Amino acid sequence: MTRREPPAPPQTGPMRPEVGRRTLLLATTAVAIAGSAQGQTGQGQPGLAPAAMPPAVAQPGVNALTARANAGTVGIISGGVDGTYIRIAADLASVLDDGENLRVLAIIGKGSLQNISDILLLRGIDIGIVQSDALAFARRRRLLPGVDTLIQYIAKLYDEEIHILAREGIRSLEDLRGQVVNVDVRGSGTAMTASLVFEALGVPVTTAHDTQDLALTKLQRGEIAAIVFVAGKPARLFTGIPAGSGLHLLPIAATPALIETYLPSGFAAADYPNLIPAGTSVETIAVGAVMAVYAWQPGSDRHRKVSRFVEAFQANFDQFLRPPRHPKWREVNLAAQVPGWVRFDHTAAVPRLGRRPEGA
Repeated sequence: MTRREPPAPPQTGPMRPEVGRRTLLLATTAVAIAGSAQGQTGQGQPGLAPAAMPPAVAQPGVNALTARANAGTVGIISGGVDGTYIRIAADLASVLDDGENLRVLAIIGKGSLQNISDILLLRGIDIGIVQSDALAFARRRRLLPGVDTLIQYIAKLYDEEIHILAREGIRSLEDLRGQVVNVDVRGSGTAMTASLVFEALGVPVTTAHDTQDLALTKLQRGEIAAIVFVAGKPARLFTGIPAGSGLHLLPIAATPALIETYLPSGFAAADYPNLIPAGTSVETIAVGAVMAVYAWQPGSDRHRKVSRFVEAFQANFDQFLRPPRHPKWREVNLAAQVPGWVRFDHTAAVPRLGRRPEGA
């Protein structure tokens, strides 16, 4: 499966946004040139009216600017505003975007499964942050054709903890049986992981798919029983909950069924002082986060762009380990491998034949 450019729309229909912007810029440039010419001659002759200026006067300059602006730009699809992914993507943009050779666009996304789909299908998306179990899940459910060969990884990032925040009166996972539990929007990594965890534990729940901020409001009102949220601790969504709210994190034991896929982890009082009493902790499980990438053909423009990003990421990695960068960066091991994934080779030689078409 390849990402291809869609056919150009009919001239009689609405202009595409990028065409409209370029046309407007050309027209504005032509008007400015015409006005300048009139001001210099002082004639104001009809022959120098803006409509008489050929748009081709500005075309070469705009094309050059467009090419330069896109030459080093990569798009990174991340997660929602309250999660860790968008903060990691923002760190990548802050450290690596030099404004000239490399532009890094951090984009809010809808979670791991949707991010994999966006990497495969959306123009301008090269990289995404996803959970390590998302690729196997997409493979097993046959959600996307070509996912086996077209999705690779740049680096394993860190482990993300599975949070289950419950209302007062819910003391264990078993208490959630038959209850309404929010698992984030459809296609999110949280929704995927929640289904796998509750299935492995044999605890059926009624799932809701509100955004997490709305779900937290509903939980505080007592309208739902719990929220599942997969994010690196401390998750910003939970740090603003006041003490004495009655909300609390449920323990998730690393059972044999869960430990096949997930890692044992835990929350300390220092992570969420308003949710966990001092001197105590809550056990949970965690899943790895991966920087995924489209498997661009070596020698293509997009492969060169991503390779430039990888080289800059590796060369400047020490900057991610210092404040104000997210503390999760200190868990990253660039040499770590991800089982079931293929690493993106940014040093690959240019093939002589068989270059694949590129998306924009």
